[in-house]
Amino acid sequence: MLFITGSVYSQNQEVKNVIETFFQGFHAKDSVVMQSVCSNQLILQSVISNTKGTKLINESPKDFYHSIATIPVATLFEEKLLDYTIQVDGAMAHVWTPYEFYFNGKISHKGVNAFTLFKENNHWKIIYIIDTRKK
Repeated sequence: MLFITGSVYSQNQEVKNVIETFFQGFHAKDSVVMQSVCSNQLILQSVISNTKGTKLINESPKDFYHSIATIPVATLFEEKLLDYTIQVDGAMAHVWTPYEFYFNGKISHKGVNAFTLFKENNHWKIIYIIDTRKK
């Protein structure tokens, strides 16, 4: 039983490390670091809710990485992850992370990130990211 528990913890920690690396790159505006933990077939979507309703936005990885890499140096932002729920089944993992997003020290919006990862050749890669955004 301890082996199984340790194995689950190890798998979950590997998956969590991928998400943490992604956000280290994100906060450093370093798209190369972000890409290092993402599949080259990454799918990105956002569910945006405001007073006009809710809409689903698709974003290309190329546009996403470019937008991060070109954020002005003086712009301060932080996405605070409030929790991690990690589920692993073989070579697939899912991570649910509620968050708060701060822009220049003030809360901009909040929501949830949902990451799907795939383990190939002993390395976890993010293959899908969808998030919600609420003011």
